[in-house]
Amino acid sequence: MYYIQEVDKPNWFFRMLNIVKLEGNKIILPITEEENDEKKLEKLALKTNKALKNANSKKVILSKAINKKSQFVNYLYTYNIDVVDGMWLFELLSLDSIKYILSKKNIKKQDVKLSILVNDLSDIMLENIKIFAKEYRNINIVTNHMEKFKKIEEDFIENDGISITITNNRKKSLIRSNIIVNVDFPTELINKYKINDQAIIINLKQNVKITQKRFNGINIKDYEIDFVNNNLNIEYDYEEHKYFKKQIYEANLYRKQPYKELICKMKKDKVKITKLIAQNSYL
Repeated sequence: MYYIQEVDKPNWFFRMLNIVKLEGNKIILPITEEENDEKKLEKLALKTNKALKNANSKKVILSKAINKKSQFVNYLYTYNIDVVDGMWLFELLSLDSIKYILSKKNIKKQDVKLSILVNDLSDIMLENIKIFAKEYRNINIVTNHMEKFKKIEEDFIENDGISITITNNRKKSLIRSNIIVNVDFPTELINKYKINDQAIIINLKQNVKITQKRFNGINIKDYEIDFVNNNLNIEYDYEEHKYFKKQIYEANLYRKQPYKELICKMKKDKVKITKLIAQNSYL
């Protein structure tokens, strides 16, 4: 795994020749935070890909400044480079996100009316839904693939005594929901549903824009965490806070590890959400 960051002190020679430097597990690009020349970014992405091939590595963590350069990031994706973005971890932290919101907004647990927007159900989200249903009792699963979820609904009732509602009613599904966990609905799809004007929406995988004029709720698009793990904290501090903690932590998790083991590890490392970032504000 490699860290990719901008140069601290620009050198005209390195910048002119687009020289990419390798220092340990860091790839240092000859650009500043303000650099946005598309051709230059394309060349640097090509050189970055070559450096990673030589190092036989595909996973990278980008500095906060490089994360903002969407053109460069998109070029990396075209080379099938695994850019750690922290969104897989966000799915694991779904329950923590809701608890964080309840605390910040002084919402009582019994007042939660929860809906989950999902078309492709991962193993992680399936486990999360089981916990959601036990914590908040009756919940809605809103999906375009009701036939896929019917068996899940039956299993919940039969094995766990949990009641969930599978629905796709665009007028009624979300109108009473004050918390909405959007797993994989894109902007075009979610805006086809009538949404509670004051709802808090947690987007787990992408930045979704709510275009409904009456919507005056909170549309969460990102987050940040803190954790206590001596090895990873040393690594983070060494980088002088150039990187997002959520990405460093996610990169050091083994994705094929069982759900319960992942949750246990996060509890051991005292992972906690420190910020939920909305469209124009944060919690």
